[in-house]
Amino acid sequence: MLAAAGPAPGASEQRGDGGRFSVLTWEQVQRLDQILGEAVPIHGRGNFPTLSVRPRTIVQVVRSRLEKKGITVHNVRLNGSAASHVLHQDSGLGYKDLDLIFGVDLKTEDVFQLVKDVVMDCLLDFLPEGVNKDKITPMTLKEAYVQKLVKVCNETDRWSLISLSNNSGKNVELKFVDSLRRQFEFSVDSFQIILDSLLLFGECSENPMAENFHPTVTGESMYGDFEEAMDHLRNRVIATRSPEEIRGGGLLKYCNLLVRGFKPKSEVDMKALQRYMCSRFFIDFSDIGEQQRKLECYLQSHFVGMESKRYDYLMTLHRVVNESTVCLMGHERRQTLNLIAMLAVRVLTEQNIIPTVTNVTCFYQPAPYVSEINFNYYVTHVQPFLPCNQPYPTWLPCN
Repeated sequence: MLAAAGPAPGASEQRGDGGRFSVLTWEQVQRLDQILGEAVPIHGRGNFPTLSVRPRTIVQVVRSRLEKKGITVHNVRLNGSAASHVLHQDSGLGYKDLDLIFGVDLKTEDVFQLVKDVVMDCLLDFLPEGVNKDKITPMTLKEAYVQKLVKVCNETDRWSLISLSNNSGKNVELKFVDSLRRQFEFSVDSFQIILDSLLLFGECSENPMAENFHPTVTGESMYGDFEEAMDHLRNRVIATRSPEEIRGGGLLKYCNLLVRGFKPKSEVDMKALQRYMCSRFFIDFSDIGEQQRKLECYLQSHFVGMESKRYDYLMTLHRVVNESTVCLMGHERRQTLNLIAMLAVRVLTEQNIIPTVTNVTCFYQPAPYVSEINFNYYVTHVQPFLPCNQPYPTWLPCN
């Protein structure tokens, strides 16, 4: 359990898996311990109070309750951008959501429901003293504190997600995984850190951690080669494989990485992969209304504190879609490009760079085959933006 008893910190462990595991250094363990020990606000809707809970406590309580209900937790892992931040603090990724993965067996529908009930019971216990808990139902708690609830159950994937609300976008996401075929988008976000040894140390040790007295904590790269993925993280390199396996194709994350200064490992290969990204994105979000909702939610949740980057992001997305979309009909492609352009205009308006959206005029040039004698420009003012729950218009009216 102590560092002295395990492999050298920073060394990859060869387990017949291409070196996908590595032991964390003392500095990395310290960052991990800090993240798990910092209280995270879970904001309630309406009159429900804000819960202030440490991730370490959430994991311990949820795990204990699951095991009391007969559900074995094989391990608990920190995933995604928070894990990347632990491994390399100056990665340029930052981190927003705190993704915690519980390895469990989800063999029946009853187990899925039991996991959900356990999390709701834990939220009830996290309510501050003085709150009357007698009449608070699991449904009420879900409406008050759960941002997102997902269940996936098919031949290759069996998992559920409960995302707890945070108004600044740093949601605590509890993912309960039996099987998950694709566990990463790009190499730089492919890391998972196994938390069990650090949690056990906190429960059992009477002495605080020190450089020569701390648990051996192991990280894993789901991309495959841990050191290669770490090299990509340090040098801000974009690398992936089979993006068609990713929901949404990884398109939105790819453009986010570009805006943050990451560069493709191979420009030629990435141009080919961009086509797969776009194709999968439009398979998963085929309706223009779905595309609008997805883009607006992504902008809201991934650019907290970086609002000035939203315009650059949308222009990068516009360029990639324009260059690499081969699966759409012409009018569908133009719809999507127009949506991205109008979102960019709204971003500029929000930043007071232009006075108002309705003052912007779009000029649609006629096709090349239109003869000069009939040459005309069709002019339309950009329409006001619709709420997320409204369908996006297929055509814009022309004056």
